[in-house]
Amino acid sequence: MKVLDLDMDFFLTDACPLAAKGERPDERCARPYADDEVIRFLEEQCGLSRQHPVPGAIFDTHDKALDFWRARIRDGALSAPFEAVHVDTHSDLAFGPPGPDFVLKAVLTRAPEARVNLEGYRHGVKLDEANYLLFALAFRWISRLTYVRNPRSRHDVPARLLDGQGNIRLTSDIARLMEGINGPEPTVPFAQIDDYRSFEQTGFDFVTMAQSPRYAPASADRIMALVRPYILEIG
Repeated sequence: MKVLDLDMDFFLTDACPLAAKGERPDERCARPYADDEVIRFLEEQCGLSRQHPVPGAIFDTHDKALDFWRARIRDGALSAPFEAVHVDTHSDLAFGPPGPDFVLKAVLTRAPEARVNLEGYRHGVKLDEANYLLFALAFRWISRLTYVRNPRSRHDVPARLLDGQGNIRLTSDIARLMEGINGPEPTVPFAQIDDYRSFEQTGFDFVTMAQSPRYAPASADRIMALVRPYILEIG
């Protein structure tokens, strides 16, 4: 199965600095793409249709994709591991402080079936919208990951997550000690698309869309209205 995971800040002319909690980036930092550019990407490059919307969800912060995926896995609508296409200005793989250490050293030591504790991670201030995708990989939910990045975003995939062939394989010294119990972590084929115009994939089973208000000026909110008709929102 395959999911399309969108972030509103992808559809901006530049990458905005993170705003303070409760605030939005300055309108001068970036402009939202024109309507026809957004629609062309959704329809021609992602194969979406307003006549046949794909089941999914729309939310404010991107980490809530984990809650949606967990619910669909539990109700049997989504089979894990699944292929994920992440369209965003950020990789959401824990680049920058505090980095991937918690996931690599604490989450990976747990039995795979005991790792999915979203409420506990949030309560401990370990899970957020900048690292949720790393958690999904640690849960062994993702079989293949494609990251379609905004051309103006920085290269932010932590090198320590990649093996010698450019694929993702999560590991740490302490996690390797647990492989006898947990088994080795899977190798996840990974592709980063630097020029989104070269991207084209179709056949998505689910679509998620995040507003990420701290990363996009208020003028970009009209993008949400453009995307909404392509998603059949489910609980």
